[in-house]
Amino acid sequence: MATTTAQDAELAGALVQTMHVLQDLYAETSRPLGLTPQQAHLLCVLLGGPLGMTELSRILSIERSSLTSMVDRLERRDLVARIPNPTDRRACQIELTDPGLALANDAHIAFTTRIEDLTADLSPTARRTLTTTLTSIVTR
Repeated sequence: MATTTAQDAELAGALVQTMHVLQDLYAETSRPLGLTPQQAHLLCVLLGGPLGMTELSRILSIERSSLTSMVDRLERRDLVARIPNPTDRRACQIELTDPGLALANDAHIAFTTRIEDLTADLSPTARRTLTTTLTSIVTR
């Protein structure tokens, strides 16, 4: 069994604290837009284009039944639409409507502005190092 060093515990603690800070930022920036953090996240993910439910479930780390309920609520608000999947006629993809695109952009700008404020005092070298390190962690 591997032993946890003080350095490993410090890294784990820093990553957990970072996760909480980012979740709080999502909550703070989504609330004024009338969205839950999860809804804001979904809309921002869809800025990259339509996605299927399985892919969205994986990206958002939520069960398909929860995702279906969230998509239903956003569809009732005319923020997303279900469209036929071009490669699988039994499935659908979720895409932003025009109002959804506007709100997704607002959510994205609000969140990234807060991130910019949070990291404003980092040097260019520290920013590059942080970006490289986080990208390495996320892509594993």
